[in-house]
Order: sequence, then structure tokens, then C-alpha cells
Amino acid sequence: MPRFSVIVPVYQVEEYLAECLDSVLSQSCADFELIAVDDRSPDGCGAMLDEAAARDARVRVLHLDENVGLGRARNAGLAVAAGDYVIFLDSDDTLTPGLLQAIDERLRACTDPDILVYDYARTYWDGRVVRSASAPLFARSGPDVFDLDGRPDLLDLLMVVWNKAYRRDWIDAEGLTFPAGYYEDTPWTFPALLAAGRMTVLDRVGVHYRQRKQGGNILATVSRKHFDIFDQYDLVFAFLDRRPDLDRWRPVVFARMVHHLNTVVSRPDRVPPGDRREFFRRAAQHCARLRPADYKPAAGAEGVRTELLSHGHYLTYQSVRALARTRQLAARAARRAKRAASVRDATPVQGRPAAPQAGQEARPAPSGQSAARTDGTASDVGTPTGS
Repeated sequence: MPRFSVIVPVYQVEEYLAECLDSVLSQSCADFELIAVDDRSPDGCGAMLDEAAARDARVRVLHLDENVGLGRARNAGLAVAAGDYVIFLDSDDTLTPGLLQAIDERLRACTDPDILVYDYARTYWDGRVVRSASAPLFARSGPDVFDLDGRPDLLDLLMVVWNKAYRRDWIDAEGLTFPAGYYEDTPWTFPALLAAGRMTVLDRVGVHYRQRKQGGNILATVSRKHFDIFDQYDLVFAFLDRRPDLDRWRPVVFARMVHHLNTVVSRPDRVPPGDRREFFRRAAQHCARLRPADYKPAAGAEGVRTELLSHGHYLTYQSVRALARTRQLAARAARRAKRAASVRDATPVQGRPAAPQAGQEARPAPSGQSAARTDGTASDVGTPTGS
């Protein structure tokens, strides 16, 4: 029995697949099986997987008879997994070197908890690698092993399945599976974090989450399929209905849900413009049915937007967003004007060198060189609502 089962669903990633597979097969910890699920990919991915299996006995390939989508492809891999722990990896992303060894050491030190959570970094087409904005969460002091009551901040993480290692017999005992449709990670990740009795974190970037210049992210596609989010949260609350011992988490999960709904409807690359009014109507019906009596909206602009959304006030929501956008543009213009004024004030009169500041000696530039200027750039960060 291997220590890890790494499940990789594969669909139309011919350009990235070799790098993904190599990131697993080159791990310093060799005690794993790689289960690659060919979700009826129409490109050359199936042949690439078969070639990888022929070279390395740790690779097992499942060729599905029809395209079933990401969630059900993961289920197919899970059904044959034999490892002590299961790790999910998307086929255009990569594991970082030494990750499995680090996970194994942490798991053994914590006597095999139900879930281990690790961090990720976004990798961009221009070469930038930016660790998630949640990095400080992993560095916090506290007990090595805990449940969600001990670390409720885990619900602030991006609700994805691929930044965790799950004990397989615990998955079986909880009956965790993925549904069909968009946002399939949601009804897996919430129940997993809520139900786990023993969790730990690993302060390490474990996954490089690829950010493509164009396309690639199925969620960044304008489609009515984004309405699937309502069905996925119905599954989350159905889980809570079956677990009255976890009822105290309903207001927290509801808050995360309306935040997530707001993210989906506010982004131009998701819900079709002509369907946004309908999305608001669905959101109002959904929230009216699921809103806990003790739920309190977030403070500030976030709370205003989510309350307008959860009550279906489409036109007012649009007006508030337009006002916020106008203020942002005005502030940006003011900053540009201030920078331009600073440049003018610092520009020397033509033909006369700028006077040195007090206590600073004027130094001419070396012959043949011009004075250099260093520009700082702000780093990009991920948000927990990007899923």
C-alpha cells in the first residue's frame, strides 16, 4: 500500500501535462501512486499518459468512456486509490519539489491526522511566482493538531481541494464525494473542514497554481453554468442538516456563501450580463431559505453589497458598485496628479543641475552613463473568493 495517492484529472492540457506529471514523479518521497484520469480529453493527453505509465510503474491511467467533468473524474480516481493519504492535483498545476517528503514527516509527527493543509503560490505567464495572501495563517503559533474550533481561520482560505492531504480511510468513513458541475470543490471542502476531528498545517508552498495569460480557467468563462453554485451550497447545508452537532457553524458558512455569491456575480467573466437579474432573484430565494437567525452581515462595504445581493436588490447593488468605481477612479487620478506634480518639482531648470539635498554631496554620473531610476512593483495576491 503506497503512502500517497496523487489523483490528477486530465482534460485538454497537452501543453502543461508533462510538467505536471514530472512534478509528481520527481518527488524525493517515492512512496506514492499517481492516478491519472483521462476525462475523454480530445487532444494528445491520453497518449501522453499511456507513455508515462509505460515508463513508470507508479503511474496508473484511467481512460473514461465519456467526458464527466472535473468532480466526477476525481471520483473515478478516488474509487481505485490505495494510498494512506489522497492528494488532488489539477493537470495544469505542479507540486513543489520535496512536498511529499515534507507532508509525510509532518503527518508522522502529528500521528496521522485526518487532514493536512498546505499553502500555494500563483505562477504567472511572465515568470512571477507570488505566494497566496493567506501565508501568515500558516505561520501562526498554536497546537500542532486541532479541529476547526481551534482554527476557524481555515475557513478563510480559498475553498479548493488541491491544497490538502486527506487520510483515505477517513474520506471513506465520511462518505465524501464530488458532485457534477461548476464549484465542485465547495461541497467537498466545507464538509471536510467541518467534520475533521484532527487537522494540521504545513507552512510551505505545496502547489504552483498556474495563471494562464488567456483562458484555461473554466470558472473564468461567461456561462449560465455559474448558477451551479446554488446547488453546490444546497449540498453544504444538507450536510449541516445531517450534523446537528455542527449547527454552530451555520452563520459562518452562510457568510462565506454570500461572499462567494458576490464574487461570482461581480466579476465580468462569469454570469452572462443578461442573466444577472435572474442570479439576484435566485440569490434572494436561496438566502431567504438558508439564512440562520443569528447571522450578522459583515461590516462596511462588504456587508452592504452582500446584503443587497442576498435580498435581490439588483439596481441598488449596481448603483453602489458604480459609485465605488467612480471613487476608485477619482482616487487613482488624484494619485497620478500628485506623482506628476512631484516629478515637476524635482525636475531641474534646463541647463542647470538640480541642487543636492541638505547633507548630500552632488556626484556627477560616470562618463558615458546616464542616471538610473529604480521602479518598485507591487506583488499580486490571491483572495479567498477567487474560486
